[in-house]
Amino acid sequence: MSSLRPVGAAPGGTLEVKLVQGIAELDAASWDACVGPDQPFLGHAFLASLEESGSASSTTGWLPLHAVVEQDGQLLGCAPMYLKSHSYGEYVFDWGWADAFQRAGGRYYPKLQVAVPFSPVTGPRLLARADDGGDVDQRRRLLAAGLVEVAKKLRVSSLHVTFCTKAEWRLMGEMGMLQRQGQQFHWHNRGYQSFDDFLGSLKSSKRKTIRKERARVAQQGLTLEALTGAALTPAIWDVFYPFYRATVDKRWGSAYLRKRFFQQLGESMADRVVLVMARHGGRYVGGALNLLGADTLYGRIWGCRQEFEFLHFEACYYQAIEFAIAHGLARVEAGAQGPHKLQRGYEPVPTYSAHWIRDAGFRDAVERFGAKRVRELVEIDVLVPDRRVKAQVVERAARGDAGATPHDLGQPQNTHGQP
Repeated sequence: MSSLRPVGAAPGGTLEVKLVQGIAELDAASWDACVGPDQPFLGHAFLASLEESGSASSTTGWLPLHAVVEQDGQLLGCAPMYLKSHSYGEYVFDWGWADAFQRAGGRYYPKLQVAVPFSPVTGPRLLARADDGGDVDQRRRLLAAGLVEVAKKLRVSSLHVTFCTKAEWRLMGEMGMLQRQGQQFHWHNRGYQSFDDFLGSLKSSKRKTIRKERARVAQQGLTLEALTGAALTPAIWDVFYPFYRATVDKRWGSAYLRKRFFQQLGESMADRVVLVMARHGGRYVGGALNLLGADTLYGRIWGCRQEFEFLHFEACYYQAIEFAIAHGLARVEAGAQGPHKLQRGYEPVPTYSAHWIRDAGFRDAVERFGAKRVRELVEIDVLVPDRRVKAQVVERAARGDAGATPHDLGQPQNTHGQP
């Protein structure tokens, strides 16, 4: 564990920001006391599954470098942070920034990323213990300032805090960090008693579409079940992992998550995993991985080795809604991507990120670039997996070429198994 200079004073001693090269170096109970009970992706067990499986490691370009705030040896705040050598697996895309900076002679990587690897899920990133009567806001501010100090000391090009809360986004904006917004599509439970009750709240065209899709799934002889807890045996993960790999490989993606990650998830977090599995002819043919929060079901990974009409929608969207209604959950967050989710009862919600850039000139250029160009580059990064093609489209977009769209190039969508 390495320590930076003190970042602030508080009653009882000086608060210090330290860096930890791996979640295993930290006591699980102390870390989780800062996270709270409602954030499965931020918990010690989830991050440990990513790191210990080798999914998030220096080899894969995600070197753990977690920031912690301590006072007299007690952990009072923390942030999941990684030293990155690329921009894969983030879902708030900055390939355009990297290409522009490097074309100008700069070195964009390594950079610091405060996030949950491979997980486009909104949640707190400035984690502060709230059960000891301390000043939570002060801890968060000191942690945010400490992150910038870390970036300066390590002389990285930039620091990116992605999928943070709106309150954190505002706080970091007040501190001078660049602010950026994105969009996802979530389902909201408005007291529905059944799936039909939910359908009754929709326009007739949407009801008709959903009923047609669900009927077609049944006509193909498909049945689905939700597995959790003790039902998540090693044999189930042996079946599911090839589904994940098949979907990633089909879309020219890179398999970020290793098989051991899923096995460890089942061992350490089985009660917070909801695995929707589809059967056809008595055998499993596909599945959708979800994590369960206090009031939210989070859709994460979809995989299938065969083509079935509308099975993706059934497994990822409709089964998630069924589960949420049955268990009284407030919402379903179905991952990245998604205007097609509007037709299926999901609604747009904003996402937030904050960015610190070392080079003042480049920072000003990014700020001037404007929301329109940011949206174009986000679309380019989502839809164009080929880096050579991506660079061409980014350059055209930067020049203001209205024809610079990935659709014109016939590029397929790369969602890395995302719903």
